[in-house]
Amino acid sequence: MELNQINKRLTVSPQITVDDVKAIAYAGFRAIICNRPDGEGADQPTFEEIDAAAQAAGLKTVYMPVTSGKVRDEDAADFGEAMDTLPGPVFAYCRTGTRSATLWSLSAATSSPTADILAATKAAGYDMGGVVRRIVNGGKTPTDQTDASYDVVIVGAGAGGISVASSLKSRKPDLDIAVIDPADIHYYQPGWTLVGGGVFHAEDTAKTMGSLIPKGVHWIKAAVAAFEPKDNAVILDGCRVVGYKRLIVAPGIKLDWNRIEGLVETLGRNGVTSNYRYDLAPYTWKLVQEMKEGRAVFSQPPMPIKCAGAPQKAMYLSGDHWYKNGALKNIQIDFNNAGGVLFGVKDYVPALETYIAKYGVNTNFFHNLVSIDGEAKKATFEVAKPDTDKTTVTVDFDMIHVVPPQVAPDFIRVSPLADAAGWVDVDQATLRHKTFDNIWSLGDVMNAPNAKTAAAARVQAPVVAENVCADIDGKSAVAQYTGYGSCPLTVERGKIVLAEFGYGGVLKPSFPKWLLNGTKPTRAAWFLKETALPPIYWKAMLRGREWMAKPESITAK
Repeated sequence: MELNQINKRLTVSPQITVDDVKAIAYAGFRAIICNRPDGEGADQPTFEEIDAAAQAAGLKTVYMPVTSGKVRDEDAADFGEAMDTLPGPVFAYCRTGTRSATLWSLSAATSSPTADILAATKAAGYDMGGVVRRIVNGGKTPTDQTDASYDVVIVGAGAGGISVASSLKSRKPDLDIAVIDPADIHYYQPGWTLVGGGVFHAEDTAKTMGSLIPKGVHWIKAAVAAFEPKDNAVILDGCRVVGYKRLIVAPGIKLDWNRIEGLVETLGRNGVTSNYRYDLAPYTWKLVQEMKEGRAVFSQPPMPIKCAGAPQKAMYLSGDHWYKNGALKNIQIDFNNAGGVLFGVKDYVPALETYIAKYGVNTNFFHNLVSIDGEAKKATFEVAKPDTDKTTVTVDFDMIHVVPPQVAPDFIRVSPLADAAGWVDVDQATLRHKTFDNIWSLGDVMNAPNAKTAAAARVQAPVVAENVCADIDGKSAVAQYTGYGSCPLTVERGKIVLAEFGYGGVLKPSFPKWLLNGTKPTRAAWFLKETALPPIYWKAMLRGREWMAKPESITAK
């Protein structure tokens, strides 16, 4: 926990944990302000969890969430009012502390000289020079002056962002590249399914971001506030401005936990879990081990979501454990899916149906989870079957694995880069933006009609790298993405149905059938998932070594 003191009354900090709250109280603070919306990060505790710990420690709390980079004057006024009314000293936090420092700076602008604001925030470790420019510019961040400028700027240091940075460096070592991402930790999220199944340990899926940023690439540890594509500029938290010649957008997807009423309050308790959060995947395995009888519900929200097979993976691994320890005969498994089919590519459905029958799963289609009461252990689903009126049904559960609805990040949805649905609007073959020809996108955030998986990003990164390099050389696009995605469906411990497909559900197997038949459960696919893919991710994909990911020529027939 960091204590970045701005003045005697206010200290700001990056994200805190529940365990930090006691130390905050012990340090003499009397109130906590949370400026970070729930669901921003995969390892982020909810405000409800922080609030409960704060109340137990006798601290006042205020939940004042501000979207990353979207600090409004009204937000600053609210922050100033809270500072005036809360007992002090006050502890405020967000992802990095920048939003909290920005809120204070803007709220102090009416009563303090800008020189004093700059000095106080600099001493606390935050550069508010951009905020001061906003103040003197009447509340708008000017983009005619940049704090830094690069040949290529990459927004997001997830699987797509780091991979494309490495692929670019391998092709043009002299390129001046910056990656923008505020996170300290990078996660191998495909591994969380196996954490929830008792195969991996959670800590094995995490590495420090600094250890993964490619050599020679600048890491700007900040959140993006806005895009100004007509000025070739990106505005960051703290109102700093970064210029670019070419921009690559890969910030991933937002998990919208709050869209399900009551979910945030009960996550990680009362039998409510999700493999979509780093700290909850171990809880999934704990629940599975402890469950001897009752009802286990597995939910799947409307598309799009990252890894469309993940909801089923959790269910199959749980069912396999109960099958092998003899508890399955006393456990009812429900799969409540907002969609109308078991899996979107029909070639893989027969193998999956075999396991649905093996584990005695009740499949309920067109069932979308809308609310949950953790203490009562009841979940309510909206039922929207074709040609019928919508209804709701409430079920009891002893364990429920929840997959949250998913949307593009807020700063993307409100940007000039987004389509009507909020996703970055690209040509699905070249991954170049349809309006701004010096912008490309890859990963979960863009609107090409492919499965949102790490395997897809692995193939997309070389395509973007090739096309960006071609553009630098004054050429047209040379590489195309054909929609490849992969979903290793863990149907039991030791066997996987390896779904590989492209646009339109066309099968795109990586191996000959005699070696690995993807439409059947195989041990070879399990070996690939458990043993081969993690080192391929860390040591090949993120380092620009494009194993089995050679870009397809745009002229290929």
